[in-house]
Order: sequence, then C-alpha cells, then structure tokens
Amino acid sequence: MGKKLWQPSDERIKATNMYRFMHFINEKHGQSFQEYGPLYDWSVENIPEFWAAFWEFAGIKASKPYDQVVDDLSKLPGAKWFPGARLNFAENLLQHRDDRVALVFKGEELDSTSMTYAQLYDEVARTARSLKEMGVGPGDRVGGFVPNMPHAIIALLATASLGAVWSSCSPDFGIKGVLDRFGQIRPRVLFTGDGYFFKGRGFDSLERVSSILKDLPTIEKVVVIPYTQQEPDISQVPNAVHYDDFKSSEANLEIPFEQLPADHPLYVMFTSGTTGLPKCMVQSAGGILVHQLKELILHSDLKQEDTIFYFTTCGWMMWNWLVCSLNVGARLVLFDGNPFHPNPGALWKMAQDEKITIFGTSAGYIAALQAAEESPGKNYDLSPLKAVLSTGSPLSEEGFEYIYQEVKEDLQMASIAGGSDINGCFAAGNPMGPVYAGELQARCLAMKVFAYDENGKPVINQQGELVCTAPSPSMPIYFWDDPDGEKYHAAYFDVYPNVWRHGDFIEINERGGVIIYGRSDTTLNPGGVRIGTAEIYRQVEQLEEIADSLVVGQDWKNDVRVVLFVQMAEGVDLTDDLKKKIRTLIRTNASPRHVPAKIVAVPEVIYTLNMKKVELAVKKVIQGQEVLNKDALSNPEALDFYAGIKELQED
Repeated sequence: MGKKLWQPSDERIKATNMYRFMHFINEKHGQSFQEYGPLYDWSVENIPEFWAAFWEFAGIKASKPYDQVVDDLSKLPGAKWFPGARLNFAENLLQHRDDRVALVFKGEELDSTSMTYAQLYDEVARTARSLKEMGVGPGDRVGGFVPNMPHAIIALLATASLGAVWSSCSPDFGIKGVLDRFGQIRPRVLFTGDGYFFKGRGFDSLERVSSILKDLPTIEKVVVIPYTQQEPDISQVPNAVHYDDFKSSEANLEIPFEQLPADHPLYVMFTSGTTGLPKCMVQSAGGILVHQLKELILHSDLKQEDTIFYFTTCGWMMWNWLVCSLNVGARLVLFDGNPFHPNPGALWKMAQDEKITIFGTSAGYIAALQAAEESPGKNYDLSPLKAVLSTGSPLSEEGFEYIYQEVKEDLQMASIAGGSDINGCFAAGNPMGPVYAGELQARCLAMKVFAYDENGKPVINQQGELVCTAPSPSMPIYFWDDPDGEKYHAAYFDVYPNVWRHGDFIEINERGGVIIYGRSDTTLNPGGVRIGTAEIYRQVEQLEEIADSLVVGQDWKNDVRVVLFVQMAEGVDLTDDLKKKIRTLIRTNASPRHVPAKIVAVPEVIYTLNMKKVELAVKKVIQGQEVLNKDALSNPEALDFYAGIKELQED
C-alpha cells in the first residue's frame, strides 16, 4: 500500500468546487454527504440525477433544454444522452468576451504571446465566417495538422460553431500517419502550420502537406498558418491560402452558433493505430462538453482565476481536454516544442513566468526529470502551483515522491487515466482527498468502474480488468465507417456483453484508490499468473544505470517468458553483474514471477507519437509477426533492431 504523501487542509477542502458541488447535491437531493466516497457511490447509482445536477451546476448553455438526461441506461453501447436539447459546443467555450487573457502561447524558439477572450472571439468569428462562405456546415469535416498554438483552437472553435466536425494530427506525424487518419474521414478543409520547432530546429510541414493532398482529393482549401516563417511560400501547395487572407476582414462579427442536438458529432478521435489502421471514434458535442467540464471543474478544481497548462500536442486527447477549460474563463498556456529544450527546466521556467496553477504532463516526462536530477522547486518560484496532473502511462510511487520532494510539498498530485476513446478519464483526482504514492485518488463521478477478475466478477484489493458497467456521455456515438457497429462492439464489448472493457489492468483498494498496472493486452502471463508491466518498470526506473526500459511477454515453449529490454545510461554497459542486480531488485521488491528470463540491451525504446511505450508492436516483432502501421511510432526504424535479436531465439 502506498504511503500517504499529502492531505489538503480543511480550508483548502472547503474552497474546492467539489465541496461546493457536494453541498449543491445535499441541498437538491436531501443528502448529507461530507466526503467524496459516499458522493461517488450516489453518483453511480443515480446517474441521470447526477448529470442533471451537474448540467445545472456548470451552467451549460442550451437554446432548448433536454427532454430527459438519458433514454436507456441499460444500453451499452447505444444510450442517447440529453435528447431534445439544442446547443453549440463552441458557444459554451466562448461565453467570456472580455479583456482577460484566454491563451498564452510559448513556442520553443519564441517569446510568449497572449490573446484575450475578446480577441479569441473575434478571430473565431472571422474564421467561421470564411468557412461558412465556403459552404462548410453541419457534418462536414475539417482537419488540423497544426502545432499546439492558438490558431489550432481558433480553427476548432470556428469549425464547431458551424456544426462541422473537427479532427487533428500533430505536425510530427508522417505522411502515411496523416493519410491513415484523414483519408478515412475525408475533410473538406485543412488547417496547417508552415512548420514546427523541435530541439532548436525548424521543420517544414508544407512539403509533406503537398504529398498528403495527392491522396486527399476532398480537400478544397488549405489554410496555412505562419509559424516558423513570417511569410511562408505556399505556391507549391494546391488550393493554399494564408490564414490572414482566409479569415474575413470584417470586424465586430457575431458568431451565429448553429444550434444542434446534444449528440451531434463534434470530434473524430483516433486510436494510436499500432496494430492496423487507426479506429475513428466519433464523439458528441453535448457528451464531450459535460464530461470534460466535470473533470476540469470538479476533479481538477479549475476556476476562472486559474492558469492551466498541459504538455501535449494536437494529436493527443489532452489537447481537446485542455481546450474545454475556456468554458470556465481560465487562462490556458500552450507550449509547442521539446520540453527539455534548451534544458530540463524549460517548462518549469515557463510555469514560473506564467504563474501556472495547474500543470499537466505525462508520467514519462516526470521519469525523465527524475533521471536528469532536476529540482524545479529549488530552481524556480512555483508558489502559485496547486496541482500537478499526470497521464499517458502509470506514474510510479517514486514518481509521486519525486514531485513532493523536488517540485512542491503542498500540492495535489493527480495521476489520471482514461483514453481518447472517451476523451477523458475513468479515474482521476479528488481535490478534497489525500494523495497516496502510486495511486489515482478516485474513480470519477458517475463512472461505474470496477476491476473484474477472470470470471467477470468485481474484486477489491486484487488486480483485474478495468470495466465500466454503465454508459457515460462522452463514449463514442459511433465509429466512422462502421454502419452496423461491428468495429465499435469488437473494440469494447466482445469480452463482457453490455460492459465496456477498456483494456487496462487495475486494482481498486478499499478506500477507492486505483492503481494501474498497464495495458491488459500487454499483461504478462508467466505460468498463468497475470502481471502488469508497470510493476517491473517501477523497479527498473530506480537504477541510474538504466535510461529507459520496455517489458514484453514472449510466447516460449507453451508458456510466456518475461523479456526486459534496457536502454543503458550513457557510458554504461549491460554486464552480467548488472543483470544480476536488476533481477535481485525485481525479485526482492516485486516477486520471483516478475523476474525477466531475458535482459537485453537496446539502442532505444520505441514510443508512439503520443509518447506511450509500444509493448505490443515489439512483442509482434520478436515473434516474427508483421507490424502493420509503423507510422504511428515516433521512431519506427528502431524496430529493425528488435527483429534480429538472436538471444531471444535461445533458452
């Protein structure tokens, strides 16, 4: 059991949105909740009442109210949320039109710039007018191939204001990676940056865009946003126009927000696509709005006076999640580039300069900070900081402890977990509760989440499959090009009928905390005992000799053996003595079953473009199977090394 690292003061608890919402429920429903656990239990047993209360609490703007919250809670998938309501997602995010700062942008090589809520509204209005004049309307798709900069948000909001559907990729995606995504949904308009910066270098995007367009005949207009150059040459890009020439020249425009059903499509999100073509998950405007606001307002305690940052690209769902913060009137900080450029403290200097209060990142970034022995709390003034959020992969106990030792003692360390599938979380922070090392604080309100054992029964203090046994508003309304729902059903509902099986291996303890052990499709099964890869990573990360690691299960002689790949720290060799040290550490702190049968040094560990370790693709390669979609990987060329390891063909 992880040790307790932080407890909010009574004063802090009473100042949270969660506390305010709990008393709102007490008054509205005659309850007497004093803490999170009973509130959570009520929320999952009274799902329609919960969402009706939150809709009111958050002040959702709708031109027509819903007739009912949900038509049939027993339908999973297929439940209809907020039927009868008419609303617009962008209108809910553009309620604030004052001179407070909405967006701060810090590009790797550039000074930070800012945009007020009034300026943001004006930019969206002018961009939406031009899209509408092109004939873009409800159901049309608009794509973004853009760095994480204000123009990406402007393009998204302009798209959503018209009822068109937004989808974006990060500009570091390869040509095939973009075509695998946009080729399926066939957008009419593409917004692109002229390039991007990474580690001090500028990279051109326009050449790639020209190649992409050859296989994307549906694109009628390419809107080019200057970033790496003031006036990029767009002559080689068919149907291209500079952003300033595209947006309407009229000032003081009002946005005629298209009023649409709550289940009207808003986003197409993509799976990582490492095992085939990415799946295209279509999500609804009303569902995303209420779901993300619940997580931002209640679980992250976001308020108008906050400055929120998430280290992300436009190809990861955390970007969509961050954008929704505009509804609250908070200040959003956008960063594009390498988080370690020019040094490991780059983002913390930005946190100091911009007075960031909620700092979001990935477990991989925190591990890299640890390895670099960075001490942000000593080097920068982080006094405004009240919360650090981490996702992408499980954060180790040592990662939690590092944050409290080297960043700040008095803050909420919220590890959060969910996925692009729901554009949000199954488990996240609870600003009213304590933080324990290695644990997500709580299952999210109204998310009926359990750990199922191999018999499909819920278990406590035991590892099992993460399942959700009731629908939630942000679950996909359908998959693209899946008329009979077969792909959708196969993705989540084939194992347990009428139950969402997410694919994570978790444990829920008696106090409601959640521990994530990794993806269940990469769970190791030596001798038939299930082991999460995170348990091994946790041990290996402690060793300064190891820069990074990857664990897979190799099918071997009618069983599975654990293989540990290690990327060595600079100047270190993998000796027999070091292998022995690794095995002893794992045996002592995990179990004999966790001990790898093989430990192999590799030049680099393979990641997706969203910086998640690619265990499944490596497992396929070492077993002689083909990896179908290498364009989803950030360093696909490294797979070749894994394919030829002789040691893995021996006992």
